[in-house]
Amino acid sequence: MEELTEQICPFCHNKTLVLHEDLVDIPYFGKTYVFSMSCQDSDCNYFKADVEAEETKDPCKITFAIKKEEDLNIRVVKSSQATIKIPQLRMSVTPGPGSNGYVSNIEGILNRFKKILEDERDLSEDDSVKKHAKNLLKKLWKIKQGDMELKIVIEDPSGNSAILGKDVIVEKLKV
Repeated sequence: MEELTEQICPFCHNKTLVLHEDLVDIPYFGKTYVFSMSCQDSDCNYFKADVEAEETKDPCKITFAIKKEEDLNIRVVKSSQATIKIPQLRMSVTPGPGSNGYVSNIEGILNRFKKILEDERDLSEDDSVKKHAKNLLKKLWKIKQGDMELKIVIEDPSGNSAILGKDVIVEKLKV
């Protein structure tokens, strides 16, 4: 792992940014660079991360159906350019300037959606939004218990994302 310290932070402009780069071999995906930047200034706390496959990959659409509790452990690689969709819940997370790449698992992806819903439930002043968030949280709970099936779709124009399990459908992304 390479680390550079005392770099200039793009937000607070202090020399408190730490850059990390690591090359990891992810089974069934290949050698992958994992990058991160984090500001150590307690008032700033800027963070950015991404993943990039060593070999060039084509834009892809990856679909996986969660059918049982064990599927929650399946490894996921998500680049900062990828969109993650849960069509049945009409939810998606699209890339933007603050989007991060990461290596996680299906449960980690669901937990990220759960956090969004919890924030909606707790912070919204609209009762219908709160009720909708509560209903979706119940569905996520059922999925995590293995009581309900759900599809996850990742669309990545960079091709640097993957779901590393059986029964994964990988298609060319129509740009």
